Parts: sequence; C-alpha cells; structure tokens
Amino acid sequence: MCREPVGEGAKRVTTGPEGGVEEVMGAGSSKAALIASVAAKPSLRERAATFLHDQAAAQALRWGLWAPVAFGGGCAAYFMLKVEPPAWPPVLAAVVLTGAWLAIRRRAVGRKATWPLMLLAFFALGTANAKLRSDRAAAPVAPAMAGPARITGWVTDVESPGGSGGARVMVAPVRVDGLPPEETPLRVRATLRGSAPIAPGTPVDLFALLNPPPAPASPGAYDFGRGAWFQRMGGVAFVLTDPRPARLDRPPWRLRLTMAVNAVRVDLARRIVERLGPRTGGIAAAMTTGVEAWLDPDEVERMRDSGLAHILSISGLHMAVVGGFAFFAARLGIALVPPLALRINGKKAAAWTGLVAVGVYLVISGAPPPAVRAAVTASIAFLAVLMDRPAITMHGLAVAALVVLAIQPEAIVTPGFQMSFAATAALVALVEAWPHRPREIQAPAVILAVQQTGQWIALAALASLVAGAATAPFAMQHFNRAAMYGLVSNMTVAPISDFLIMPTLALGALLEPVGLGGPFLWLAGLGIEAMLAVGAWTAGLPGAVRTWASAPTAALPVAFLGVMICCLVRGPLRWIGLPLACAVLVWPRGPAPDVWIGDGGAKAATVAGGRATVVRGGLEDFGVEVWSRRRGLTVEARSEEGWTCGRTDCRPEAEALGPALLWGRRAPEIGRLAAACATAEVVAVRAVVDELPPECASRLVLDGRDFAEKGAVELWREGDGWRALWVADLRGDRPWARYGEGE
Repeated sequence: MCREPVGEGAKRVTTGPEGGVEEVMGAGSSKAALIASVAAKPSLRERAATFLHDQAAAQALRWGLWAPVAFGGGCAAYFMLKVEPPAWPPVLAAVVLTGAWLAIRRRAVGRKATWPLMLLAFFALGTANAKLRSDRAAAPVAPAMAGPARITGWVTDVESPGGSGGARVMVAPVRVDGLPPEETPLRVRATLRGSAPIAPGTPVDLFALLNPPPAPASPGAYDFGRGAWFQRMGGVAFVLTDPRPARLDRPPWRLRLTMAVNAVRVDLARRIVERLGPRTGGIAAAMTTGVEAWLDPDEVERMRDSGLAHILSISGLHMAVVGGFAFFAARLGIALVPPLALRINGKKAAAWTGLVAVGVYLVISGAPPPAVRAAVTASIAFLAVLMDRPAITMHGLAVAALVVLAIQPEAIVTPGFQMSFAATAALVALVEAWPHRPREIQAPAVILAVQQTGQWIALAALASLVAGAATAPFAMQHFNRAAMYGLVSNMTVAPISDFLIMPTLALGALLEPVGLGGPFLWLAGLGIEAMLAVGAWTAGLPGAVRTWASAPTAALPVAFLGVMICCLVRGPLRWIGLPLACAVLVWPRGPAPDVWIGDGGAKAATVAGGRATVVRGGLEDFGVEVWSRRRGLTVEARSEEGWTCGRTDCRPEAEALGPALLWGRRAPEIGRLAAACATAEVVAVRAVVDELPPECASRLVLDGRDFAEKGAVELWREGDGWRALWVADLRGDRPWARYGEGE
C-alpha cells in the first residue's frame, strides 16, 4: 500500500485488496472527515427500552413459574369470599379462559403475549378447584346442642394419651343421641376424663357436651372450623364422665385400616418415650410419628423463642433428610458392590429407594397436611432424577406447588404452606444466584479443606438468613412473634439435626418394632439434648423474642407477591419485590379495640394504655392469648378491687373499668341484669335475653343470640356509641361458619 502526504487539494489513493487503486478522498474534503465519526449516544428512553428488553429476555424460561402463583391466588380468592358461591360460575370461567389460552397459544404468537391470559386461566382454575374441593369435603357439622348427649363410636386416633387434662382422641361416631344418621358428624375430637390409656380401634360410649368446631377467637384469627371442614371433622366434645366400652358392629375396611395405622404410630411413639424418657422422647416421638402427646409445653415455648419450633412438626425438613438419607445410603451401598454397580443405574435405584422412604415416613407420621405437602415436593424431586432432570430447580418447585394446591387448595390459607414454599423458593433462588467458582487443580488438601469449610459456613449462614427473611412476613402476621436469634440457633442445630438426629431416628424407628432400635435412639437422644441446650441458651438471651401486632388482611398478599418477585424474577428487576415483601412490617396498624368479648360471651378483656386487662378468662386462656397477641397487647390480670363477682357473673363498680359478664347458661333475673347495666357500659350475657330492664336502655347489651350468630367481637368507643367488628364480618356466610359455645 502506498502512502503520500495528503493536502487540502490532493487526492489520497490506496491499494485495494486485489491490487487495484481505490480513491479514498477527493479534493476539497475537510480534515475532520479523515476521523471516523462517533455514533450518537443513545437517549435515556432508548437505554431504558434496551434494559427492559434485556430483562424480559432473561425471563424467557421463567414465565411458566407464575402459573402456580396465579393458581394459588385463585384458591385464596375463593376463601376470601363472604358468601358461598354456586359451583357453575367458577367452573365455567375456568373452562372458557383455559380454552382461550390454549387456542391462542397454539397460534405461536409468543409466550409473552399469552402470559396474561395464562395467569387468568390458572387463577380461574384455582378458584374452581377450591370450590369443588369444598363441595367434596362437605360432611355433617354438629349443632350447638342444648345439653349433654351420648356419643357411641370408634377411637380412630389418640392425640394425647392422658394426664391431668385427660386424653384427647379422635372419634368416628356411629350414633349421637338427638341427631339423625344424616346429621351425625363423621369425626369428632373429644377430650376425655381421667388418664386411662385408650388405643386407636377402641369402641367407646361417651356422655359429652357436643359443639361445632370452634370459630376464630377474634376477628381475623386462624379459623379452626375451616380446617376442620376440610378434614371432615364435624364437632368437638367435652366428655363429662369416664368413657365406657361399647359393643359395635365391625367398621368399614377403610376405618379399620386407619385405626390400625394409627395404633402402630401411637405404639411406636410410646416405645420411643419409654426408651428416652418423656422430655427427650416426647420430642423424638413428635419428629418421628407426628404424635405430639408427650411434648413438654415449656420446652416447646423455648423452642419457639429460639426459632427451632419448626423442627418439631413433620414438614419439608424431615422429608428431605429422611428421603436424602435413604437416597445416599442406597447409592453408596450399590457403589460398594461392583457387580451390582455395573448392572444397574445406582442413581435411579437410589431415587426409587428415596421414594419408598418418603412414602413409609408419610404413613408413619399419620399423613397430616404439612407432611403430605412435603412428601409431594420430595417425590417430585426424586421423579426428576428418574427422568434425568435436575432434582432441585425452580420449575420442580413450581410443579410441586401446583400439585399440592390441586390436592389441597385449602393449604393456601395455612401458615405451614405459605412459609414452607416461600422458604424453599428463596433457597432455590439462592442456589441459582450462588457463584460457582472453578475448582483448583493442584492446590494442597489443607487449603482446599479450609476453602470448602469457609464456603459451607458462608452458604449455611446465608441460607438461614434468606429462609428466615422469606418466612418473616408470615410469622409476623400469623404468630406475631420473631425469634431474633433464630439464625444463630438454626445454624448451630442444622448439622446436629441433619446428620445425627434425623438419620438415627429413622433407623431407630425402623428397628424398634423388632427391639433393635435402642442404640440409634440413644444417639438421637444425645442430639436432641444438644438441640434443647442450644434452644434454651438462645431463648434466654436478652431480647430473644420480639412481637408485632398483625397487619391488616391486605398486607399479607402484598408481601407474598413481593417474596415471589424476589425469587422468580431474574436480574435487577427482582428487587422491585423487596419493598412489597416488607408490607407486613411497615403497613400501618389501626388502633386496638377498647373491649374484646370472646365467643359465647363467657370471657372478655378491656384495653387501656396498650395493656389488656382480662375481666374473665385467665392469662393462659387460649382465646385471650390469640386476641392479645394479634393486637400486640400486654396482658394483665384484673384487680380484685372495684369488681363484684359471683359464680356466674362479674360486673364493675365503675363504668371505666370494663364490661359486665353474665355467663350462666340460664337467662339472668331482671334484677341481676339491671345491676349489671347500672355500672357497665357493655353487658355480655351468655344466655338469650328476651326482656331488658329500663337500666339497660342506654347500654350495649349482647346476648346469646348475638354470639350464636356472629361469634367473638371487638368494640371501639366512638362518641356516645360503639363500633363493632364481629368474627362473622370477616368470616362470612360459609359452610364451615358455625358458632357454638366457644372453647
């Protein structure tokens, strides 16, 4: 190539690629033209459009992850309704929207274009599924009976084997005096008198007070009656005399099978307790069989305060440890036998072993709803291994959530489901985002060990922190408490639980029926003692527990959406969900009520200066505890001064002290009612009152008719009147919304 000086009137020529001459610049061209022009800097709008396009491209394989979220939203929408809908509108909407989505999707217009329609279709499917599941679960619910009734039936399960409070059992009634067969509940939970052991499969004759399952203790609290509806449990009974044996015909085969399995579970739990003692054995029995009868309430409280209470209930952690232990043990065993390892796929054989272990553990645990959800999730992970897919992915978790909600749509409103899937999604997102460093090829073993140990500690701490952050909104809303040192206790206990307690408990429970489980249970007992020591230490630290009042109902769905955005979205846009995830923490709380009256009108409390004074019910009363905790109140006992109380009534001597209560089953005399109205602004009467004395003309009098129709109530003083929020105002008119005599 030939180069010559280029002047203002000269031409520059270059030698082309084929040896020819090319003219580059002609005469008269400016010097600035010699410099390559710089492309114009893109505008802010263009940069934003490019950024959003890149972020949308990053979600190319993530759009389908929102299907179970929309499905769960549809399930939740059904439970938020105040009136029970007919089945055909949600079913029709599901069919139409699903058909439209599939039809448009087949035209290959792009997943992003059909994504909104997919969300609508799955939302409608969730609503229809919840409605159909509710209709399938329909079973008779006991009415609030005027007096005791005779209940004859089979003991199907033992929740508490006996003690000072008597045994608590599940009964399948054959007949109930005063109820026709078509109105007889399928299952009744009964609290017995005495401590005589009763095993599943025992026919009994009970004389008891029978009521429908209890309503929420306060507006917005957990609805036990709704959970009982889907378990087909139609009543609760308090037995007044010692149970007597009964003579009954042979029960159906399904009931016989249920009683036989539960008898094995209770017997295994009793053996474990006899081996390890009530304190350690009670926890081991709960972790193995789901029987919580021998749990020490003080130990449970300490584990709650330390953030370790999740270990007691059979859930994803237990299924993962048991299934994972079976998987790795089977794979190791196959690898140690060369002829076997050469002839079968060890990984898939181990996956089948894990599936069997999960199924057996589900049966031994009694298959409570949390265990069923955990078993489904673990089974899908093993099925992914059998199909040569990654076992732990966000898509696998999405499939598990969809399957669980299809089977149990009522799980969407339970704390267990919300917390377990939020924590799992957060952990999977952490695995996806965790950087994978290349392994050193020739580094010394000591250096590699130090690096791997440090990485494991960092990952364990981050995993506990992420899981705790993901479950915090639900713990604050449902349980109104947070264990401030939960990260420390869980990091300390995790190796003990995963590598010592759960494997040895699994082996001990498997071998205990033949008398060989002693050594393994002893090792598990040592691990449990260490776990209890850690729990007691962290629970005793200053500020170990912090409490919050529950936020308004709308805050929790917003927080759930925020957690899902943080977990499912890839790239910087995921942090849009962070402020939404904090909704429960920052949402303004309304003022606490001035008065709370429990269901049945037999207990009450009054509020002043952020403290709740219990008029009747006791500081340890369940209803008082639930209500005060939800409102973030400190509870104190009523002073003896300033009150006039008898066997069936209690009234203040000054209006400012609180409400008057008359909890006798019979309507009070006019004189007693007039005396109560003379010194109390609010009067709660358990019985139905047909006539009020003149002294009650300017008072708020609530009687048995009000409580039977609406449940518990919170009252706010507004000027000269009162504003009331009843349980029925939030519960609505649903199939499970029945009201009895309270606890």
